[in-house]
Amino acid sequence: MTSNNTIQCSPGLLLPCWEPLEDVAITDKVGRGLVYFLVMVYLFIGVSIVSDRFMAAIEVITSQEREVTIKKPGGERQIVVVRMWNETVANLTLMALGSSAPEILLSVIEIYAKNFEAGELGPGTIVGSAAYNLFVIIAICVAVVPDGEVRKIKHLSVFFVTATWSVFAYVWLYMILSFFSPGTVEIWEALLTFLFFPLTVMTAYAADRKMYKYVKKDYRMNRRGVIVQAEGDNLEMGSAELLGLDDVHDDIKQEYISTLKELRQQHPHADLGALERMAHEMLLNRGPKSRAFYRIQATRKLMGSGDLLRRISERAQSDLSEIKAELQRESGAAEFNPSGSRVFFEPSKYTVLESCGRFEVRVARTGDLDAALSVEYCTEDGTAQAGSDYVPIRGNLHFGPGEKEKRLVLEVIDDDVFEPDEHFYVKLNATKPAGVLGSPTLATVIILDDDHGGLFKFEEQNHELVESVGVYELKVVRCSGARGRVIVPYWTEDGTAKAAKEYETNEGQLVFENNESEKTIPLTIIEEDSYEKDVLFYVQLGEPQMSGASLAAAAEKKRPEHRTEQERVAIMGKPRLGDIVRAQVRIKESKEFRNTVDKLVQRANASLLIGTSSWKEQFVEALTVSASNESDQKKPSGLDYVMHFVTLFWKILFAFVPPTGMCKGYFCFVVSILCIGVVTAVIGDVASHFGATLGMADSVTAIVFVALGTSIPDTFASKVAAIHDKYADASVGNVTGSNAVNVFLGIGVAWLMAAIYHNVKGRPFKVKPGNLAFSVTIFCSEAVVAIIVLMLRRSRVVGGELGGPKCLKYVTSAFFFALWIFYLTMSTLEVYHVIKGF
Repeated sequence: MTSNNTIQCSPGLLLPCWEPLEDVAITDKVGRGLVYFLVMVYLFIGVSIVSDRFMAAIEVITSQEREVTIKKPGGERQIVVVRMWNETVANLTLMALGSSAPEILLSVIEIYAKNFEAGELGPGTIVGSAAYNLFVIIAICVAVVPDGEVRKIKHLSVFFVTATWSVFAYVWLYMILSFFSPGTVEIWEALLTFLFFPLTVMTAYAADRKMYKYVKKDYRMNRRGVIVQAEGDNLEMGSAELLGLDDVHDDIKQEYISTLKELRQQHPHADLGALERMAHEMLLNRGPKSRAFYRIQATRKLMGSGDLLRRISERAQSDLSEIKAELQRESGAAEFNPSGSRVFFEPSKYTVLESCGRFEVRVARTGDLDAALSVEYCTEDGTAQAGSDYVPIRGNLHFGPGEKEKRLVLEVIDDDVFEPDEHFYVKLNATKPAGVLGSPTLATVIILDDDHGGLFKFEEQNHELVESVGVYELKVVRCSGARGRVIVPYWTEDGTAKAAKEYETNEGQLVFENNESEKTIPLTIIEEDSYEKDVLFYVQLGEPQMSGASLAAAAEKKRPEHRTEQERVAIMGKPRLGDIVRAQVRIKESKEFRNTVDKLVQRANASLLIGTSSWKEQFVEALTVSASNESDQKKPSGLDYVMHFVTLFWKILFAFVPPTGMCKGYFCFVVSILCIGVVTAVIGDVASHFGATLGMADSVTAIVFVALGTSIPDTFASKVAAIHDKYADASVGNVTGSNAVNVFLGIGVAWLMAAIYHNVKGRPFKVKPGNLAFSVTIFCSEAVVAIIVLMLRRSRVVGGELGGPKCLKYVTSAFFFALWIFYLTMSTLEVYHVIKGF
């Protein structure tokens, strides 16, 4: 009979037993147990940190995108961004592997460490973790939702599929252990267990795609504004509508635009760039986050590494700057480098009266003003002729150091002959030193005849402007004369644009004084921040009238044969309308605004904040302590410093893991999972020694301590998701899928390895049903009850799985927590034979 002072401990895979094992006093046992417990807690911290590096790699891998071309009915092609991984597939494969890697690897490593004999620690941890996830995590998520709010699972069909598989997984374990081949696991059973994993993924994917007989719609764009699945590189527009472009993408854009409108009202004096940055920051904050984001966010806050949400403001500013630069490159705009010198006309167009005599043309100089330079100039004929209409000039302008401008003096020749408007040019030629000419190098001078009242018209017939222009100045010009004071009426007319909705109606008169050649009509455009807009209205000019009594007006009352020569000349020179008397004004959305919205929507994924691009960035993060409280903008708390220094070893150690920016995250993926395997192997040894030291069975250690330790990061991640996410999928929906994957991968792979090994050796793989079958039965029964309760909460009484009326949500939380306590109690009592199991 074994003495109470003897520790029944077996050497682990990496760690030997703590000697001596015999004649150990009770105080020594307690001391050793405490040391093992603290080491186990520290190892849980380490595996959480490296698991987050693993999750970051998975996020980068599953976020990879490509561009596909969509053909619209008119033949127009539109390029859209397609996410290469389906979101449901990603959650059930790599994401589930990332969050459950310690439990899965613990089961596999334990089989190997025990020479392919069945152990209790790995399977017990998986079942215990499933119970904790389903009961405790959901209990917390139900309670933490703010009072009066509810969270509902959006992808209910996927939840039903994963919930069914999660219950079936444990029913299947019971059937293997107690029905098909009691006490023995055969190869086909282990293989089928593993094959249930891809079958789970396929059925969940089918549910997500809604590929059922009676369901026709197929929405494939996720709430981050990215299509998550597409076939081929060219899609017809009909396919695009099935992909959800018309519904989901527009919703995201409208959310961005409505946010921008709210901010414009709150900050009426802020410039558009600042408003866009704030809108993008709010979109990143409000937008759904991936499972990886919440997991890493929780671990960072616990370890004193700061709040990921703090990066959103920096990310919003950098995104906007990159987008503006990208749009500038796409439009071919180049920034001027002011380091050199540049000489040009400013302005490049002059309008003068025939009677003005002399006038000046300005030549400007910018950039480097330290050196002297000279530039040649000359005049050239247009419709105006040198010698008869203007005095030609030619020469050199000399700029001394520091001089910014020079002026050329030109002279117009006046005559009494009635003639149309004419023009000539002034040109800048070679410079000394060479290469300093800038645009424009040609100035146009228009000579208005002042012997006629003039022709009044719009400078252009078609005007296209963006709705963000505010007030648009529509130019009316007076040509072929500038004599007298003339009044020109005008008014606006609706087209597809409606007054008071897209623009403000305007009606009035333009008064051209004697020798005045142009006026503008102010048009106020109402900004709606529309993503797509193309409407138009019109502005009409009325018949011009000479102000006051005029010789022409009196002469028109006489018969032609009774008019004098002076009166006939006056009638010929009366003001008239020109050829463009009706302007069409088209209002379109701002191209820059539209492009900015498109690109910001594509970047509205806060999950991209979790990646790293270099080892330097990782080591800086590892050595920096940051405030974990997002409301604290100043400095870290004392607890942040304590947790930072406690976890500093792990942070520095795992900063050596390759950054996610290398090899699209795959390098980080491989190295991280190797690190998780090593730490998990040590955890398995320590947990086994801990239980042996205190006289606890491995199955009890697994369901109480190891399962709890590996699930703490997921607990905080689900809590944050329940508070901040609009739906319950990220906090609850992923629990059931993860529970199923744990069994099919963790137990399926481990048992398949062992079954094949023993089959090669010519013997069966023995697994005692014992506590595992009993524990599985208790869990399955309670899981069915828990899922029914969640479905009942979707009724009108509550309206969602999480939250709801204060009293009801606390009752639900208490019930779920009681289920977990009952599971632990019954499983523990069965292990110690207090109650009879199977």
